[in-house]
Amino acid sequence: MHVLEAGHERADRPCVLLLHGFPELAYSWRKVMPQLAAAGYHVIAPDQRGYGRTTGWSADYDGDLRPFNLLNLVRDALGLVFALGHRHVDAVVGHDFGSSVAAWCALTRPDVFRSVALMSAPFSGPPSIPFDTANKPAAPKADDLVHRDLAALPRPRKHYQWYYATREANDHMQHAAQGVHDFMRAYYHHKSADWADNKPYPLQGWTARELAKLPTYYVMDAGETMAEAVAKEMPSPDAIAANTWLPDSELAYYSAEYARTGFQGGLQWYRCNTTGLFNTDYELFSGRTIDVPSTFISGLQDWGIYQRPGAIETMQHKACTDMRAVHLIDGAGHWVQQEQPTEVSRLLLDFLHKK
Repeated sequence: MHVLEAGHERADRPCVLLLHGFPELAYSWRKVMPQLAAAGYHVIAPDQRGYGRTTGWSADYDGDLRPFNLLNLVRDALGLVFALGHRHVDAVVGHDFGSSVAAWCALTRPDVFRSVALMSAPFSGPPSIPFDTANKPAAPKADDLVHRDLAALPRPRKHYQWYYATREANDHMQHAAQGVHDFMRAYYHHKSADWADNKPYPLQGWTARELAKLPTYYVMDAGETMAEAVAKEMPSPDAIAANTWLPDSELAYYSAEYARTGFQGGLQWYRCNTTGLFNTDYELFSGRTIDVPSTFISGLQDWGIYQRPGAIETMQHKACTDMRAVHLIDGAGHWVQQEQPTEVSRLLLDFLHKK
């Protein structure tokens, strides 16, 4: 595992583990790590399985997906913490898909992951096993017709997570017509507070009509690739030059890594999710809640908090029993720890000191 560390000078420092999402790397925490380390923490941030300079994983579309399921990603986190000489961490912090891994860390090993900060992606709990069915069998699970309905809209659409599960998605991004660097520039811009149309609000349900209200980086036009979708929102050269939270010199680190590795390692995570292959494994934890102290941090301009209707409410009132606060930071879209690192660091330290 490729790991970034800060505050490793003394072995007795309490540990904080930071888990990135897609399409990011440990590098996404570069502005937060020094601030947490200055407060006395040993801060570790890995390139997770499927990403960057971490090795030992396969990008074969036809290969075994089990190494990318959430419980194995928790094992990766546990193994890393133990390898670096810690029996527990004061907090596991996850952003985007890393939020799901952090949530499952806290759910399954609360003795090790003693608090959790979820960022940008709410956690609504493990899947349920049908209950009290001995004399009244459970009704068959209804088919999810939302994808059919999205395709049948007057403006046909498709959901990005199911697009990410296709064989072609990696090639569309790694070999985008505009090049990986410009693809990632447009992608990051489109989902940030810099894009003026990011004005999220709760959706009323998991229906095609409601989901079609999401921007095209979440619910895409049916005939487009992700590279084509975000190219329409490519910022101007002046806007790129004025960007302070992700200048071109820093974006170049991401684009170089993804040009080298491709995106398939991260896309395998989406395939695990959309296929439901491992739901029976996750059902082992049916009814379990996150009982360690928890907090949620996101950008106020981040549609990610509403892309699953009802998830943020379920997280607060059911999935997490000790949710201390929900913070929505103005001036940040989806990339909250990059767009507003000082405020994210302040909120994390406040949570760590008061839990």
